[in-house]
Amino acid sequence: MAAPSSIPVDLSAAFVMAPSTLGDWLVILPPALMICAGAVLMTVRHRIHLHGWIAIPALVLLLLVDFALLVKVVAGGPVTMTMGRWLPPFGIAFTVDLFGALMCFAAGLVALAAGIGALKDINASGRRYGFFPFLMLLMAGVSGAFLTGDIFNLYVWFEVLLISSFGLLVLGSEREQIDGALKYAILNLIGTTLFLIAVGYLYGVFGTLNMADIALRAREIEGAPLMTLSALFVLAFAMKAASFPVNFWLPASYHTPRITVSALFGGLLTKVGIYALMRVMVMLFPLQREELSLLIGVLAALTLIIAALGMLAQDDIRRVAGYAVIVGIGNMLAGIAVGTVAGLTGALLYALHSILAMTALYLVFGRAAAISGSVSLTKGGGIYRLAPGFAFASLALFLAVSGLPPFSGLWPKIMLVKASLDIGAWWLAAAILLSGFLTTIALARVFLFAYWRPAQALPLAQPGAMTQPGAMTQPAAMTQPEAVAQPEARAQVRSQLGGDAAAAPAAALRSTPAETWPLFALIAIITVFGLFPELPLSLSQSAAEGLVNPAAYIQSVFPQGPAP
Repeated sequence: MAAPSSIPVDLSAAFVMAPSTLGDWLVILPPALMICAGAVLMTVRHRIHLHGWIAIPALVLLLLVDFALLVKVVAGGPVTMTMGRWLPPFGIAFTVDLFGALMCFAAGLVALAAGIGALKDINASGRRYGFFPFLMLLMAGVSGAFLTGDIFNLYVWFEVLLISSFGLLVLGSEREQIDGALKYAILNLIGTTLFLIAVGYLYGVFGTLNMADIALRAREIEGAPLMTLSALFVLAFAMKAASFPVNFWLPASYHTPRITVSALFGGLLTKVGIYALMRVMVMLFPLQREELSLLIGVLAALTLIIAALGMLAQDDIRRVAGYAVIVGIGNMLAGIAVGTVAGLTGALLYALHSILAMTALYLVFGRAAAISGSVSLTKGGGIYRLAPGFAFASLALFLAVSGLPPFSGLWPKIMLVKASLDIGAWWLAAAILLSGFLTTIALARVFLFAYWRPAQALPLAQPGAMTQPGAMTQPAAMTQPEAVAQPEARAQVRSQLGGDAAAAPAAALRSTPAETWPLFALIAIITVFGLFPELPLSLSQSAAEGLVNPAAYIQSVFPQGPAP
């Protein structure tokens, strides 16, 4: 038996010896806060009247923490917190730079808006089956994905948000929801499997999963199969982000859940895929991104054009919103394909705009369907006469989504077009402009039919029709052109979109603060974003520069130099 060694062990070589400051804990607080809030909600899952009182303060606190984190990163650069005090790359690190902090703050903003909207939109059944706990878990996954500095933990947080999104997608258990959830689950599980294979392959090549460590080693290792790894990551994240040709799951599933859930999905989930693609391909594998830039650019152009044509072909306004989400993905992919600081700035600025605009677009369409009595463009109408203030707010949002002045969608598109022309990719710039033109026509068609045209007659569904399979996708038929839209029909559509089925018909047009405040707040932010773009543009440019040159990120993880 060996005698115990008397040689002193220098723990400073293996552990972080400096005490963590209060500001460092901000890095892990968003996911930890959401997990704790979800756990508390589960303990009172049968007392649904308490859910809103717990969830909304938790989301307000999340937004404040995200804002404090953003301020800290802007003031002092990237922040790293290592779990268990083990030095990286062995200890699991949470690292946030300006890119991650901006995405976290935007996500917290729309989560709060959706949470407030859910107070009215999600009925007792939805709350009883766990809407608010699933929302907390979803935000834990989204926040964790934006903050982690370890690529395996990026996969873990993807799983967390995927599981919670399954739960949110099937709330209501209607036939169409199950069908949409099945398509969503199969395609996302394939993407997740590819991601896991790529992570295993990555560890086999580098022997580490710390992003800062990989960013250092990828520039030194010669002969490694980095192109294979990059292709796997591009395929996995393109599937998550709903890029052409692996995007058909999105319009087939996003219109099926309750409108608040669709708003959250449209605003957040695909942006996590874009975030991961930018983090891996720009920061970790810049040389491979350059070699794949033509392929990514072609995928971006096809995504832009085909999704814009899809918007024009739809009659259901929720499907129009689904294709609008995909158009945004095409714009962000174009910035990644260009790869310059200007292109990445445009992509990041568009991501921030899209998180806000797509959430607001689904909420607007949900409210529009409740007012007009139909989700169908050919069978609804009369919103302008019934709710002129809401119609003007909707028009402002449509202009922002189309990228027209003076709203937030204009500036990232200008940057993306200019960045494309600067590298000679005129065809990519043409695709961005053409898709913007087609998007404008598609949303003008929505405004003309659903808002400007006089209301159509909407006969009430037969008793029991709302419980028949597929009832959600079969709006009431137009049989009496001279009649005015009936409040009972609007109440039925509201029920289909997630409202209380027992709501009085007279309440169909009556809006509550929970329905209107989040919607108008998001549109106001989008308008201010468009009128005063200097601050978001400056922050996005600094974040893009940090991705292209990750020295500060690496320094944050390895303050005493990289591990031997």
